[in-house]
Amino acid sequence: MTSEEGAKALRMVAANAPAPYDGTRVAREMEDLEAAIVRIGDKTLAELLADKAVRHLVVSIFGNSPFLGRIVRLHPEWLPRLLTRAPEVALDDLLARVARVTDAQTQADVMAALRLAKSEAALLIAMADITGVWPLDKVTDALTSFADAAVGVSIAWLLRNAATRGQVLLEPGEISSEGSGLAILGMGKYGARELNYSSDIDLVVFYEPGQLPLKPGLDDSDFFVRLTKDLVKLLQERTAEGYVFRTDLRLRPDPGGTPVAVSLPAAETYYESRGQNWERAAFIKARPVAGDMAAGSRFLKMLTPYIWRKNLDFAAIDDIHSMKRQIHAVGGHGAVAVAGHNIKLGRGGIREIEFFVQTQQLIAGGRDHDLRGKQTCPMLDELAAKKWIAPEAAAELKEAYRFLRTLEHRLQMIDDEQTHSLPASDEGLDHVACFLGFPGRAQFADALTQRLECVRDHYAKLFETAPPLSEERGSLVFTGTEDDPDTLNTLRGLGFEKASEMSEAIRGWHTGRFPATRASRSRELLTSLMPALLRALSRTSNPDTAFDRFDKFLTGLPAGVQLFSMLYSNPSLLDLLAGICGTAPRLASYLSQNPRVLEAVVDPDFFKVLPGKVELHESLTAALVHAVDYQDTLDFVRVWAREYRFRLGVRVLTGSADAEEAGPAYAALAAELVAALAPVAETKVAEKHGRVADGRFAVVAMGKLGSEEMSAASDLDLIVIYDTGSPDAQSDGERPLYASQYYARVCQQLISALTAPTAEGKLYEVDMRLRPSGNAGPIATAFDSFVAYQESEAWTWEHMALTRARVISGPDELRTRIEDAIATALRRPRDRAKIAVDVADMRARVEKERSSRNPWELKHVRGGLVDIEFICQYLQLVHGATHPEILQTHTRASLARIAAAGLVSPETADLLLRAIALTHNLTQVIRICVEGVFNPAEASPGLKSLLARAGDAPDFPILEAELIETQRRVFEAFAEIVSPS
Repeated sequence: MTSEEGAKALRMVAANAPAPYDGTRVAREMEDLEAAIVRIGDKTLAELLADKAVRHLVVSIFGNSPFLGRIVRLHPEWLPRLLTRAPEVALDDLLARVARVTDAQTQADVMAALRLAKSEAALLIAMADITGVWPLDKVTDALTSFADAAVGVSIAWLLRNAATRGQVLLEPGEISSEGSGLAILGMGKYGARELNYSSDIDLVVFYEPGQLPLKPGLDDSDFFVRLTKDLVKLLQERTAEGYVFRTDLRLRPDPGGTPVAVSLPAAETYYESRGQNWERAAFIKARPVAGDMAAGSRFLKMLTPYIWRKNLDFAAIDDIHSMKRQIHAVGGHGAVAVAGHNIKLGRGGIREIEFFVQTQQLIAGGRDHDLRGKQTCPMLDELAAKKWIAPEAAAELKEAYRFLRTLEHRLQMIDDEQTHSLPASDEGLDHVACFLGFPGRAQFADALTQRLECVRDHYAKLFETAPPLSEERGSLVFTGTEDDPDTLNTLRGLGFEKASEMSEAIRGWHTGRFPATRASRSRELLTSLMPALLRALSRTSNPDTAFDRFDKFLTGLPAGVQLFSMLYSNPSLLDLLAGICGTAPRLASYLSQNPRVLEAVVDPDFFKVLPGKVELHESLTAALVHAVDYQDTLDFVRVWAREYRFRLGVRVLTGSADAEEAGPAYAALAAELVAALAPVAETKVAEKHGRVADGRFAVVAMGKLGSEEMSAASDLDLIVIYDTGSPDAQSDGERPLYASQYYARVCQQLISALTAPTAEGKLYEVDMRLRPSGNAGPIATAFDSFVAYQESEAWTWEHMALTRARVISGPDELRTRIEDAIATALRRPRDRAKIAVDVADMRARVEKERSSRNPWELKHVRGGLVDIEFICQYLQLVHGATHPEILQTHTRASLARIAAAGLVSPETADLLLRAIALTHNLTQVIRICVEGVFNPAEASPGLKSLLARAGDAPDFPILEAELIETQRRVFEAFAEIVSPS
C-alpha cells in the first residue's frame, strides 16, 4: 500500500468511531491511560488526547475492544504517529520498519520486533476501519501487506542466518531470497489479499533442489524443512509480546505423508497424477508471497492447465460442493438465525458467496482468462459482465459480502479471536451492534437478516440453474417379477453398482409385504417419491450402502402414509434422510424405530440456535401436562427426549453444531430429565412410605454430565446426597423407613425411571460408582457423611472426579451447601509431588486395563482424552487453592482459565485447547455414526468426510495424521506436567 496525496490524518475522522459499549471499562481504562500519560510526561500525547474527536476514538476502543484497549494501554506512545498522519503514510512507515528487521542479530530480536509491529498494525488498521476512512478492500489489503512484509522479512532473516551459521556456503551479505529456489505461496484469503482481522495465513512451501550451495552432508529437504519450521516458530509461537500469525501448512500436496516443505519436481508430479478437485479450487487464489518470487510464479504457470480446465467440469463442481450440499439440503426450513449464527459457514454466510464465485470460475475460467481473478468482489463484477449472473445479483452479493466481512472484523477485533459466530446472548449482540454503529440490536438483526437471506436466495438459485437429474432420460419401472433393462441402466447411471439387487428390493416394497407399504395410499406416495428418493441416495458418497440402510429403515417402519406424505411435502427431507442412511447407521436404526422424530426437522426453528435450559424446561413441562400416572410420565419423557436427541444428532451430522455446542446441549437435556424425574421418584416412594419431615435430597452430576461434555452415547454418572433435620429421622407413611433407607429407595426409583425399558424405550444407563466409597458405600449419601468423606477419606482420584461435580437437582439451600462443600474440598492446599505421583499411578492403572495404540480409541490411547482430562484435573487440584477460577467443571473452560493464569506455557495451552476440541468434535460424530471404536478400514467415504469436516481438515488422511501428531504431543505434555520433580 502506498501513500495517497491528500489523505486525511486519522485524528480528522476520529469522531466517526462508534459509540462505546462498556462504559464501566471506559472509565477504568481512561483513568489508567491518563495516569500513564502523566507518568510518561509526553506533552504531544497529552495534547492529542485533549482533542475531543481523538478522545472519542480512544473511548470507542476501550468500550468496544478489550484487545485494542490493551494495546493502547501498553503503548500510548504509538498514538501520535498513528493519528497525526494519513493511515496510508503510517502503514508505509510501519512496513519500512518491518523491512529493517532483517538486520536483527538474534531470532528472539526478530520475534519481538515482529510481534510489536503486529500489535501496531492491528491498532492502526482497526482505527482506519472503525472510523470509516478505509473501505473493506483497503482494510484487507493492509492486513495482507503486513503479512507479506512479516513473511518476507522472516524468510530473508532465516536465509541470512543460515549463511552466518555456515549451512549455506555464501556470505551473509550475498544470500538473497530471489534465486534461492524457495517458493512460498499464499493460499486462500491470504493469496487473494482478503485476509480477515484475526486470520490464519495459509502457506505452501516449495523448493527447487540444487539452487542453494549447502554445506557438505546437508541435503535440500532437511535444510528447507528446518527453515520452514523456523518460519512457523517466528510467526506463530506465543511470547510475552503475543504472536504474529497463526500459520497453516496443510494445503501442501498430501500433507499427511509429506514434509512441511516439498520439492517443486515432487509437487509437479503430484498435481499431474493425484491432484484433487478441492486442491484445484484452492489454487485459484494462490500467489507467490515470499522467497523466490520468480520460482513461485513459474510453478503457478506450470499448474495453469491443472487449475483451469478448458472443458466444462460439472463433476468437479459437485465434488467441491459436497460439504455445502448437505447443509443446503436441509437449509430451507425457516428464516436465517441471528443469535449464535456463524456468518462464515452458516446459511447466507461468507462461504456461500465465495462458493458462488468459485464454482462458476472453475466451470468457465478454463476458457475465459478474465474469470481467473483471485478476489471475490471483482470476480462478481466480471461474472456479471460476462452474463454469467445478473448485474443486480453481483451488486447485492458484493454489498452483502462487504457487510458480512466488516461484521467479521468487528467480531474478531473484540478480543483478537478467530471467531465467525455471533454471540448467543442479548448482551453480546448488543455489544456487536454497538461496535458496528447500529442504534440497537433490533436494527442490527434486521440488517444482518436481510443480507443473509439475500445470499441464501442467490446461492439457492445457483443450484437451480444446474441441470438436475430429473431432466435426464431414463426408465424407472419396478413392476412385474423381472428386472427392466432400461431401469438397471438408469440406476447404474445414477451411480448404483448393485442395480439388480436394488430393483428386486424396490419391487418388494411395492408388493405391500411390509407394514409401511400395506396401504395403497402409501404405495402411491412411494411411487411418486421414487425418482427424488433415488436421486437423493445417489448423491451420498456411497449410494449402495445408503440404499441398503434405507431399505432396512423402510422395512422396519410400522406405517408409511404419514412419513411418505411428509417427505412428499418437504422434498429436502429426502436429502437429510439419505445423508443419515449414508453416513450414520446408528441414527438410521434409531429413526426406523422412531420415524415420528422426523417431524421435528420440519419445524422452522430446527436449525436455529440449540434450545437453552429455559426452553427445555418449558417444553418438558408442557409434554408432561397430560401424564395421568407414573407410567405415563416415564413414557412421555422418553418420547420427548427422543425428539431432542434426534435433533442434536442431526445438528452434529450436518455440521451445524460442534462439540462446544452439542456437549452442553446433550448435558442440558439429561439434567432436565433428571430434575424432572427426581421428584417423581420421591412421590412414587412416598405412596408406600410417606415423606421424611424436613428431609430433602439433591442429585449431583459427575463425569461427562457434570462437565457438560456428553455425546449421543454417554451414560449418566450420578451421586444422590440427602439431608434431614435429625439423624434418626423417619418417613411418616404406613410403612415408615429411616432416612438412609428412604433416600436409598428414592435413589433406586430414580435410577429405574431413567434406565427401565418401557414401550417407548429407555433413557440412559446410570453409573453410581463415583459416590463416596464407590460400590461399597450406601447408594444415597447423607450430607454430613459426604463432607466428612471428602475431608478425610477420599482418594486423589475421587477428588479428580469431584472437579466435574455439578448439582443439577434439589432445593436451593441444599444445592448451595453441597456446592460449598465441593469448593472447599477442591480448594484445599495439596502436596504437588504427591498429587503428581497419584495421578500418574492412576493413569498407569487405566493404561494397564485399557491399553491401546489405536489413535481412534480416542479416550484411552496415550495422548487421548484421558490424558488431557488428567492433566486438567491435576492442575486443578494442585493450583485450586491459589487459583480458584480454574475450578470449572467443563474441561475446555478450565484449560482456558489455566492458560490465562499462566500455569502452563502458552504453547502447551494452545496444544491442549486444540486437542480437547479435536477429540470432542470427532467423538460427537463417531458416537452418532458408529457402534464402538471407529475403524477407518470399515468406514464409508461419507463418514470419513464427516470426520474430516468435524476435525477441520481438508481430507481424512490429513485428519488422521494430525490426530496422531496431536496425541503424541499431548502425551509429551502429560509426562512433562504430571511430574513429581
